[in-house]
Amino acid sequence: MKSTVGGRKSLAVLVALLFACALALGGCRKESSSGGGGGGGVAGGGRNNAGGKKVIGFSQMEMDGPWRIAETESIKGEAAKKPDKYDLRVTVAQGDTAKQAANVEDLVAQRVDAIFLAPRETVGFEQALATAKSANIPVILVDREASGAAGDDFVTVLKSDFIKQGQRAAEWLATASNGKANIVELSGTSGASVTADRGKGFRDEIAKHPEMKIIQTQTGDFNRAKARDVMQNIIQARGKEITAVYAHNDEMALGAIQALEAAGMKPGTDVLIISVDGQKSALQAILDGKMNVTIESNPRFGPLAFATLEKFWSGEKLPPIVGIEDRLFDKTNAAQFLNEAY
Repeated sequence: MKSTVGGRKSLAVLVALLFACALALGGCRKESSSGGGGGGGVAGGGRNNAGGKKVIGFSQMEMDGPWRIAETESIKGEAAKKPDKYDLRVTVAQGDTAKQAANVEDLVAQRVDAIFLAPRETVGFEQALATAKSANIPVILVDREASGAAGDDFVTVLKSDFIKQGQRAAEWLATASNGKANIVELSGTSGASVTADRGKGFRDEIAKHPEMKIIQTQTGDFNRAKARDVMQNIIQARGKEITAVYAHNDEMALGAIQALEAAGMKPGTDVLIISVDGQKSALQAILDGKMNVTIESNPRFGPLAFATLEKFWSGEKLPPIVGIEDRLFDKTNAAQFLNEAY
């Protein structure tokens, strides 16, 4: 009789344990199906929202210049305005596309609620985006494009109009040079959407002026020191032929200025310097007479990024591209905006 009672007790314990396991598994399945909506998927979130916080990942490509630093600080600053709502996790890929893709995969593994991605190149993120989509984590591209479709592979792209930036740079140069210029183009990172677009916009515009010619194009990889070295070599080959430099960012323009000065040439006078970004050191160079114009490429994406994410979570339909406004700085207004520049 004793053994029968003991057997019944053991069976009851086993059934209770199996029931508890089934409940736990059901809860796990429920948790993984709720989430922030991958790509253009269903709005949601809440994987890591203990205490009501949303965990947001920001994948930055590098931090080697004022523009990237300003962009990162803007994202951080916006998250810091609502410490009870957002927990921000930032990764930096040190200029390595493969590492940045791995960083995105790592953020997915951490089960963040959403990811802001500033992709270094257009290609290289296909698998990382697919992983985020499978995990139902929305990805918003910031300042550059990546391969894929908005609303499917990612939510949307927040960016300046890079083609228009190139066009505005060329328009300014056409006016300043009376439609006659021998131009050195210092292009950005090969394979980046911004490089292709700023180059296209500039070329499309100067094509309207037969006596405006790009006599040499070479990448400076958006880096001041590299652009200086590249420009030194171009000066040795082309010398006094050069009447203008179009740099895809201010850091490269400042490197070109250093090279021109070292060669005994006068940037801003002998050679017109046209750039893009609008950083403080560029505005100062304009005031110093060494740079002629820079087209702003606004790095302060923080407010727009979080506002766009909240719109997505609320179920609002978003366009494929959400634009940010840019200005033009030259000797007429550089002093006015110097103190607010990054």
